[in-house]
Amino acid sequence: PFTLIGATTRSGLLTSPLRNRFGMTLELQFYSTDELVVIVKRASHLLNIKISDEGAFEIAKRSRGTPRVANRLLRRIRDYAQVRAEGEITLKCAKEALALLGIDELGLDEMDRKILKTMIERYGGGPVGINTLAFSLGEEPDTISDVYEPYLLQQGLIQRTPRGRIVTDIAYAHVGDMDLYSRQEKLL
Repeated sequence: PFTLIGATTRSGLLTSPLRNRFGMTLELQFYSTDELVVIVKRASHLLNIKISDEGAFEIAKRSRGTPRVANRLLRRIRDYAQVRAEGEITLKCAKEALALLGIDELGLDEMDRKILKTMIERYGGGPVGINTLAFSLGEEPDTISDVYEPYLLQQGLIQRTPRGRIVTDIAYAHVGDMDLYSRQEKLL
């Protein structure tokens, strides 16, 4: 007897007979901010860096619900804190370091924002197909749909429709161009 554990973010690509051979199928959810705060605090202890509760919370809320992202951000912020903030991660230190890294309040990075801005500025907010969007960004369609799109969908920044992807009012507000949003509403 043996145990086989499989993990994928694209279970739809597995054949039905293969999926049915697994005795148990589980779907993991994103971590909550509170759960990530605990992870960030524990990791900061292992990295031997002081961190305030507010600093840990700031890192956690921008970590896209993923411990791996939280730990990556923590290591970069630790580097910043050691050089510019007397070796302690405070709220101010975390915000400054995250700004340098280009991570905004929603946890979006430069490419996430580029996707949203391209959809808004070039395609009037959509609908736009994944291949067209990928070509405009100089990126592979699979990279956009596998790496960037899940978080944008989960945050309610974009929607998938039969005609393509569209940005939501949340995205317009975040990007700061509600003017374009009102124009898109007239088109729909």
